[in-house]
Amino acid sequence: MERFFDFFTKNLSFGGLSFNLKLFLIFLLVFFAARLILRLFKRIVSRNFTPERKGKFKPIFGFLNYSIYTIIILLALQNMGVELTAIFAASAALLVGIGFALQTFFQDIISGVFILIDQSVHVGDIIEVDGKVGKVENITLRTTRAVTIDNKVLVIPNHLYLTNTLYNWTENGKITRERVAVGVAYGTDVKIVTKILIDIAEQHSAVLKTPPPTVLFQNFGESSLDFEIIFSLKNSFKAVPIQSDIRFSIYEAFAEHKIEIPFPQRVIRST
Repeated sequence: MERFFDFFTKNLSFGGLSFNLKLFLIFLLVFFAARLILRLFKRIVSRNFTPERKGKFKPIFGFLNYSIYTIIILLALQNMGVELTAIFAASAALLVGIGFALQTFFQDIISGVFILIDQSVHVGDIIEVDGKVGKVENITLRTTRAVTIDNKVLVIPNHLYLTNTLYNWTENGKITRERVAVGVAYGTDVKIVTKILIDIAEQHSAVLKTPPPTVLFQNFGESSLDFEIIFSLKNSFKAVPIQSDIRFSIYEAFAEHKIEIPFPQRVIRST
């Protein structure tokens, strides 16, 4: 029995590397125990997740696993006599360079984790970041992919969510309020203008009946009375072509009723 225990306390050498067999076995035990705990942790945390959300959190669990495994391996090497301090000191300049190069990368990763945890953005949401609007198609740890109204793919680095204001058009639901502005000449009957604008909005097939369209008398402009027709859409991603349709209808209706849409004019007199 003594020889058996002595065998585990001996130092073994391989190619100049010496390590204690007992410490090596402890390392293996800790490694597999950590693997078991991480699997149990993942199962407990994700037990109520939908399949879609499990897929989103898979990279986070993978990142956590690799981080813990790396720490365990480094601690094991340190206990086996490997001088990690000397290795890190020798490669300090290289590590600093890599750190600067990966700074944005890690910002993207951290932002991606925040997005997945607080659920501020979902697939299908219409978002606006840095003046760009798109419908979210996919969210990963590093980037968010969205499709613009022109069917162009927008690849948004997740760190932009930390440095820019994010507008989520559909955070409160898929129904959004849109508007079209128009000006009419002074002296126009405002009641007729109001009726025309509401009729045009109600007749468009994409405009919701509830809540009903409303008209705002926005301002007394320099050369016009300024109005806005406000209406609701179920798919705000198609707001631009719908607004265009309504402007066409407004122009035709005003021409039919001889309502003038004024434009700024300047009179130059010679003295």
